[in-house]
Amino acid sequence: MRPASKRGVGLGLRWEFLDEVLASPWIDVAFFEISPENYMERGGYYPAALERVRERYPIHTHGLSLDLGGTDAPSRDYLRSLRAELHRLGVPFHSDHLAFSRAAGHALHEFFPLKWSRSNAARVADRLRAAEDVLGVPMAIENVTAYVHGGRAEMPEAEFIGTVLELSGAGLVLDVNNAYVNARNFDTDPLDFLRALPLHRVVEIHVAGHERQGELLVDTHGARVCEPVLNLLAWVLERTGPIPVLLERDNNVPALSELLAELHDVRAVYARATGWSAADAIPA
Repeated sequence: MRPASKRGVGLGLRWEFLDEVLASPWIDVAFFEISPENYMERGGYYPAALERVRERYPIHTHGLSLDLGGTDAPSRDYLRSLRAELHRLGVPFHSDHLAFSRAAGHALHEFFPLKWSRSNAARVADRLRAAEDVLGVPMAIENVTAYVHGGRAEMPEAEFIGTVLELSGAGLVLDVNNAYVNARNFDTDPLDFLRALPLHRVVEIHVAGHERQGELLVDTHGARVCEPVLNLLAWVLERTGPIPVLLERDNNVPALSELLAELHDVRAVYARATGWSAADAIPA
């Protein structure tokens, strides 16, 4: 099995092209990333196929259901299944969203922003530490898009994120598309947000495409990554050095060949910003 990726550009693994990945002798990606909830406690083809992918490529996981910003504890059965999946895949860390996604015992199927307060930062940090103890792998949080504010803020978003990281010891999965979408929707400068983050805590960077819906930019993961987002990616990489970058595409998923062409463009940005290319990697 290939070791967990520490550098390079990976791709979100979608069922739309899973068969093609398995049929290909080799695909030039640093890693594939999945949402483990899509595979946990399933029988049949998909978990078996993922095991075959894992034998050839590093796997990273980005979760959907920890509800880090919520108030109810995750179920023990869910945590037990998640732990088993993470250890089966041999992931370097597990990430989920800095948001709440459940209310009154019901999944909301969306990530809603938190009030940027000290009490929320402490509560989320406690939940992160508890999750890490149970799951047995390092935890990371991702910044999310927000189309309304989560309440009267006690601090800026970047300070809120930094406080959660400091109190929890977690890493940051920095989604630069989310930063761009929020800045454009709320008429702020995305670089101001990025400059205020503790970039030394970034363990992975996400890039994706967004689409305009009326007056808003919406983080659909359904389009190519735009040039301003690639410029933000380069700005961050110049400061973090060569860490994993993920290209996400969850809607309007094109042919794998088209995604790999876009990944090649992201990799070119990566190489210019860091001086590191896939050719520098040690062969498996």
